[in-house]
Amino acid sequence: MFELPPIPAWDGLHPLIVHFPIALLLVAPVFIVLGLVIGRHARLFMTSALVLMVLGTAASYVAVSTGEAAGKLADRTPVVNQVLQHHEELAERVRLTFTVLTIVFAGLLAGPALLKRQLARVPMTVLALLFLGVYGAGAIVLANTAHNGGRLVHELGVRSLMPEAPLPAASADLDD
Repeated sequence: MFELPPIPAWDGLHPLIVHFPIALLLVAPVFIVLGLVIGRHARLFMTSALVLMVLGTAASYVAVSTGEAAGKLADRTPVVNQVLQHHEELAERVRLTFTVLTIVFAGLLAGPALLKRQLARVPMTVLALLFLGVYGAGAIVLANTAHNGGRLVHELGVRSLMPEAPLPAASADLDD
């Protein structure tokens, strides 16, 4: 029989949530590049990048919140405290950075329509490339945040509290 796994409490959700902002925010610039390279579908790719950024940024708010809840329950040592503090500071910086980047990119896309004045291809390309440069710096902060989270789990053994999954009932079909 099909059963859903148990859903952890808020303080146990961090390992499930944290990968969403990482994946969404690191994939978004690929769509910007595609928009620059494949000109006839530029608007579609740029809008897709914005959607990924909005979703990734929203997920970063949830990840920070669940991370703060999980961090309160972590077994602490001086090294864990140091890495956890650095991870939390980086996570807050990621949240702020990508909030600003998402708003700026939305402005780049919506600005010309709001001003009823389209930018020529060259200025728009230059702005997009400058944006990608700044976005790259944000992606480095995101990668460092993820790395420190990985250190907490894989190097220092910090674990999230997860509910125990019930053992599956024996099936009559398996008894043969």
